[in-house]
Amino acid sequence: MRFLVSVIDSKSIFTAMKQNGPFKVEDEVVNLDKKITSQARIWVKQFYTDPVTVTKYRAVRSHVFDLLQIESFDEIPRLLLDKSLVDQHSKRTYLLLANLYGISGELSEIRARIRSYADSADEVINYLQNKVLSDYCSNIEISNEIETTNDPVDLLLIIFNKNYHKKARFEAKRKLVLMGLSASIGQREKETDIENKFSDFLGFLNKYVWSPNLKIGEIKTAYLFSRHSKEDFKCTDINVITKAEDDLPKRLGELEKLTLLKRRFFNFKNKDIPVYVSVRKKDAAAKIIKLLRKNEKNPAAAVDDELGLMAVLDSIADVKRFVRHLTTAAVKADSIMVLEDIRDTLTGGHYYGTSTGSSSQTQMLKFFARIGGMRVEFIIHTNETYLNYQYQHGIAHDEYEVRRFFDTGVAEFLFPKDIYDLDMEKIRERQLTKFRASI
Repeated sequence: MRFLVSVIDSKSIFTAMKQNGPFKVEDEVVNLDKKITSQARIWVKQFYTDPVTVTKYRAVRSHVFDLLQIESFDEIPRLLLDKSLVDQHSKRTYLLLANLYGISGELSEIRARIRSYADSADEVINYLQNKVLSDYCSNIEISNEIETTNDPVDLLLIIFNKNYHKKARFEAKRKLVLMGLSASIGQREKETDIENKFSDFLGFLNKYVWSPNLKIGEIKTAYLFSRHSKEDFKCTDINVITKAEDDLPKRLGELEKLTLLKRRFFNFKNKDIPVYVSVRKKDAAAKIIKLLRKNEKNPAAAVDDELGLMAVLDSIADVKRFVRHLTTAAVKADSIMVLEDIRDTLTGGHYYGTSTGSSSQTQMLKFFARIGGMRVEFIIHTNETYLNYQYQHGIAHDEYEVRRFFDTGVAEFLFPKDIYDLDMEKIRERQLTKFRASI
């Protein structure tokens, strides 16, 4: 098996989601009015010998009861029949969740915040439809009834409602789990003040890093005209074109690429040096997927790259100048920049990535920079290693994204075979072939 970390194996902390676990969504809903049923006897025989699973089951069951404000499963049928009682319980549940996740304000504000968590949960599936599983967009589409439902109590009750199909009931449960992760992320972002820190980081770059000879946001267009090997499409030759578009090659060969870079400049010893830069704050959907890949519910433990900067420079010498410029710029901003977790494979050697699906042949300079109360992930490339990062077979980021999505078990976790009838092993190979062909 390729799994280094798997969100679906016996060590998964997401007990409620596992389709071979105690909260499996069955074809039919059990009779909640009866204390003892044949299904209950089968369930007990299957799990009673595993004390850890039983303990996790009890914890999840208690959480469900607290959210619905009931004492046992046999109270659920009454809720399914009494809309006014559901509305009453729902208001109380919103207040309970507000206290759990540190949400302040009136009930309408609390509802709006939890609605945003529901939107983030849906965005996870939408993101996958547009990227890694784009060829299976219709297969994984969210049921209309679930996509338009955002009240946690309503979603919980759908799970126990026999009038809903198995797929819809699973998606209601999945949405609740993803909403919980989104809420934890929101709480963490509030604690770390990430929005203001992102703004401060951009301000630091504009004031102290980029060349004072250019206006804020000013860029210069350049093209990388490259040739690649037939075996693995590794970059073998590169030419930087900064002139007018009329100077660009009119037609590209089978092993040639033309890559656009919109570059800024930094001033080092009175010389302006070009650098392509991409600055990003990881969005909620990306953070949720990362938590799943890491088999984690705590954003503080799993998401250490909320703020990130990727830079591409013409040479290794320019890379060294850029890193030195960053540290001196930090001093000008009345701070010290400390570089942590440095991994440098630009000048040779292997990259020993800790993430499932990463390639040991990836070349880059990667580190975290601690500055002004922030911790920012930096990934720095030369033009050549950037092109390999984009195009080389086995290294290209699009391929890496496919591998880690499937190899960590997230694909099967979100779209179990007994519900979606998708063979994730075959889809993995098809998607890898597709991305390689597009390269």
